[in-house]
Amino acid sequence: MTTNNAPSQQLDDLLTADFYQYEALLPDDERKILLKVRNLMREEVKPLVNDAWGKAELPEELINKFRGSDLNALAYEGYGEHKAAVSHLLDGMISMEMCRTDASVSTFFGVHNGLGFYSIYYGGSQEQRDRFLPAMATMEKIGAFGLTEPLGGSDVSGGMRTTAQREGGTWILNGAKKWIGNATFADYVVIFARDVDDNKVKGFVVEKGTPGFKAEKIEGKVSLRIVQNAEITLTDVRVPEANRLQNINGFRDVAELLRLTRSGVAWMALGVMIGAYELALDYAKGRVAFGRPIAKFQMVQDLLVKSLGNITACWGMLIQLANLQDQGILRDDHSSLAKQFVAARTRETVAYCREIFGGNGILLEHDIARFFADAEAVYSYEGTHQMQTLIVGKSITGHSAFVG
Repeated sequence: MTTNNAPSQQLDDLLTADFYQYEALLPDDERKILLKVRNLMREEVKPLVNDAWGKAELPEELINKFRGSDLNALAYEGYGEHKAAVSHLLDGMISMEMCRTDASVSTFFGVHNGLGFYSIYYGGSQEQRDRFLPAMATMEKIGAFGLTEPLGGSDVSGGMRTTAQREGGTWILNGAKKWIGNATFADYVVIFARDVDDNKVKGFVVEKGTPGFKAEKIEGKVSLRIVQNAEITLTDVRVPEANRLQNINGFRDVAELLRLTRSGVAWMALGVMIGAYELALDYAKGRVAFGRPIAKFQMVQDLLVKSLGNITACWGMLIQLANLQDQGILRDDHSSLAKQFVAARTRETVAYCREIFGGNGILLEHDIARFFADAEAVYSYEGTHQMQTLIVGKSITGHSAFVG
């Protein structure tokens, strides 16, 4: 991993939560990109977040903040303004930085730049990459990823109900998907379906406006409210063979997508922890009770120190995870352990931080309530805590405890 022996003056802007100065591991050019993300989130995105979260809307103004930046497609060589792909460490820290402000916004960005973009980058032919990805790299076109089904979450690999039937040069898709972020407005939705002829899972790019494709916004969420999750119904949706992702020929290929994105969720969980901790620390310093700041109270300091310990331990774990990715030796169980452990510590840490706010902790105006609610979704998505535990358990014991 590249490090700086003499960190630049920019390191004066290290996060309060970066107790061990992990950001100093980034070379100066990548650190500048991270600072650009930080400034965008802090100065342009944050003022819009609480109103959008309260209304459960993703305003066009917010999307345009990213369209007007050069932060898209950073992880993909040959795309975006930077052309050369950044390190996995920076890619992870960008997810972390976005979640430090808001997990919903980071999820919107990650679904487009991660799951949606990577599905075509990894699963598509060169012709398909050339056709779809340039417009996605500028956010002229927005992507989404349709895997989870109403009756299939963690078990979708063996029980996918959405089907694909080939008729000449066309595929006919039927079925349903649920919890699909960005799908209410996305231009390209990658839909995974089981080929009725060979029983293998295949991927298809369904373009906006295709007859038979219907995406309805899921209402009533108490978490990640800015994310526009949809329940999709597919009724005789006709997709040309040219839109079938040529390198997705079974669920094993889909699992490759999830292996890399799962590690990204662990970074997001870390960002939620950091954002909550910083809010709690600032509040504790400014809130006066019994004639003094509550930061002077022993029990408040205990909550803050436990939070900082969780952050510091998880950050170190994820740095090594990024190192394994850069070396090309990352395994499924590596990603699963990171997601399982960091998401659990996030749930714990955000609860500590919300506690410091007392009654004010349930008011949106103090931000911490948003972090508290969003931590629940981060804990569950990209594979539940229990599923990740079983994946790692099988790896270390050699015995599968899955029931089915």
